[in-house]
Amino acid sequence: MNLRGAEIARYLARPDPTRPALLIWGQDAMRVALKRQQAVAALTGPDAETEMRLTRIPGADLRRDPAALMDAVKAVGFFPGQRVVLVDEATDALAGAVSAALDDWASGDAVIVLAAGALTKASALRKLFEGHRSAVCAPIYDDPPGEDEIEGWLRDAGLHEVPRDAMRDLTALARALDPGDFRQTVEKIGLYKHGDPTPLTPEEIAALAPATIEAEVDALIDLVAEGRAAEFGVLMRRIEAQGTTPVTLAIAALRHFRGLHAAASDPGGAQAGLSRMRPPVFGPRRDRMARQAQDWGMTRLEEALHLLIDTDLQLRSSSRAPAMALVERALIRLSMLPRGNRR
Repeated sequence: MNLRGAEIARYLARPDPTRPALLIWGQDAMRVALKRQQAVAALTGPDAETEMRLTRIPGADLRRDPAALMDAVKAVGFFPGQRVVLVDEATDALAGAVSAALDDWASGDAVIVLAAGALTKASALRKLFEGHRSAVCAPIYDDPPGEDEIEGWLRDAGLHEVPRDAMRDLTALARALDPGDFRQTVEKIGLYKHGDPTPLTPEEIAALAPATIEAEVDALIDLVAEGRAAEFGVLMRRIEAQGTTPVTLAIAALRHFRGLHAAASDPGGAQAGLSRMRPPVFGPRRDRMARQAQDWGMTRLEEALHLLIDTDLQLRSSSRAPAMALVERALIRLSMLPRGNRR
């Protein structure tokens, strides 16, 4: 049986222990690992490791000894409760051993959970599970977690009620981070808010979100966008001393001003435009960029983009002009441009 769409998240949150096996596969190893962890925890409950109700068999070991799967499935445990045999890094080479275990599976045997990488339509494992009357196949796509899934992670972290503005920013953050980093961030938020009765705020999310290595570059571009030319020199010298390249600065500035332009031109308003960016902008940074977009206006932002694109072209040309001087001059000119909300 092949799960589709919303069925996948619902089933992996509460797998059916009367079904003999579950195949979880996908391109992103971290997403597959998180889903596998969730499914196994839901099947076995707590203390499965210490009670020896969870048997792990690496795929490579099973290829060398196919009978090990049947032995583990049929083994009788010392403790009551659901047993699971987990096979990581499953490949099509295991299809024969898995098929034999499925044919001989009976109520009371351990549930087989296989985690695999990307499998093609011709995959023997996929064909086995998709065509089986009771085994379950759960493909994991590279989509960011949905709101229901985020709410489940928040509940696991001890947060049962999250305001809508905070949930909006968490959803945006989930699109910006890889699944492992986002899950760790949710756990960190849970620890931070433990025992705190006040609602979670966007400011707290922004403070606890992973810091980007380009934080000082972002701060420099903010100075430029806000016309704070007097503060530009000190930060520029510090960034230059750290070894930041002119191309990095040019790309960051162009990305930032393109974001402002998209925000200023969005019919739903600047904040809506920033939320729709890829990756999205959230929290206090979204409010700051929205103000910048409104201060500049469409006309001035188009002038700024022309200047930055010209600078980028010069950097890529055979010009002998010092690259850092080109970028610094462009940023200083931008910081001194008069801004106005003229359309």
